[in-house]
Amino acid sequence: MNFYLGIDFGTSGARAVVIDDASIIKAEVEQRFELVAPEYWAAMWQKALFNLIEQLPRDLRAEINAIAINGTSSTVMLCDQLGNVLNTPLLYNDGRGVEVLETLQAIAPANNIVLSATSSLAKLLWMSKQPFFNQGQYLLHQADYLAYLLHGKLGISDYHNALKLGYDVEKLAYPAWLTNLAVMPLLPQVLAPGKPIGEVTPAINQTLGLRNDCLVCAGTTDSIAAFLASGAIKPGEAVTSLGSTLVLKLLSRTRVENAELGIYSHRLGDLWLTGGASDTGGAVLRHFFSEAELASLSSQIEAHTSNLDYYPLLKMGDRFPINDPLLPPRLEPRPDSDVEFLHGLLESMARIEAKGYELLQQLGADKLTCVYTAGGGAKNSVWTRIRGFYLQVPMLPPIHTAAAYGTALLAMQAIKTG
Repeated sequence: MNFYLGIDFGTSGARAVVIDDASIIKAEVEQRFELVAPEYWAAMWQKALFNLIEQLPRDLRAEINAIAINGTSSTVMLCDQLGNVLNTPLLYNDGRGVEVLETLQAIAPANNIVLSATSSLAKLLWMSKQPFFNQGQYLLHQADYLAYLLHGKLGISDYHNALKLGYDVEKLAYPAWLTNLAVMPLLPQVLAPGKPIGEVTPAINQTLGLRNDCLVCAGTTDSIAAFLASGAIKPGEAVTSLGSTLVLKLLSRTRVENAELGIYSHRLGDLWLTGGASDTGGAVLRHFFSEAELASLSSQIEAHTSNLDYYPLLKMGDRFPINDPLLPPRLEPRPDSDVEFLHGLLESMARIEAKGYELLQQLGADKLTCVYTAGGGAKNSVWTRIRGFYLQVPMLPPIHTAAAYGTALLAMQAIKTG
């Protein structure tokens, strides 16, 4: 019997799932992130990765054939030739790339995915102006760095994570306009998600009790991993990830790209996974309410629609369906009733979701036929009802909600396809 480990690094914690050849879950563990200063994030992620693996039963660890890891999209860092992280990692929603947008607009084609303040390439160009840049040898995404800690090979990524670096996922190559840039030597080699990179290092084998021929594979992003876990396989089927943010993914026969609207497409076999990510979502809800309060207040929301019209953000700027780094949050007026306030937040997020899917279809994506839901928000049946009202398609429960499960499927693919 073969076993495959998928690891999901989200915004507040990590999860590991082990499956067998029949895609049945054999073990599942979680690790909440420690609250540390940003300069210690990379060290904290390393500790969380090793703790996750060590939580798995020792006998199961020793039989794992392959590992794949997902991370948050466009979370990047610069490393030196020894793999030391040189800067505080720039998270998925870090908008300091706005400082180099004019430069980027003069380089990249119109409407390219990189033309966003939060793109990986914008962050790299911002880093190029910082004092630590001269020591840099490798630009790594979060998933790249975590996988490196296991296989020991620097400068390797996957074409899901590399999309926002400007990698051409249709031609499977960096485009000419990008290869001429001074930062080109720092860009990673790009593999297909699930492609084997190498075996775990002897040190990892000894420390974590993994088999010495355990393969570490190229990973993916957290939202794509959630899509893979859902069971959606046909054009028109979509997955909304309701985590800290709101992420839409619609499976389409047509590639849709529009940087001005924050829309991009990931390659998924012969199809395209088109969508975008908004900074509204669970992080906003948790800012105002605890998990217990969310459950209690949601149960009191009545079936009628709310008159409140919000754009729920915690700070200025959004990426999709409005790509505007200066977009202000709209959270007023706040009613005296917490039930009414939560109702307004949930409906406003549902309208943002609906607007997102409408945009994708207007730009040529397949017609939306159903929506699976991943992430913590999937458990809120009242929110699901509200979203169904605005989306007007069946709201289906996913086969699995854990992004780590989708990543474990990638690891299994590495062994089964050779």
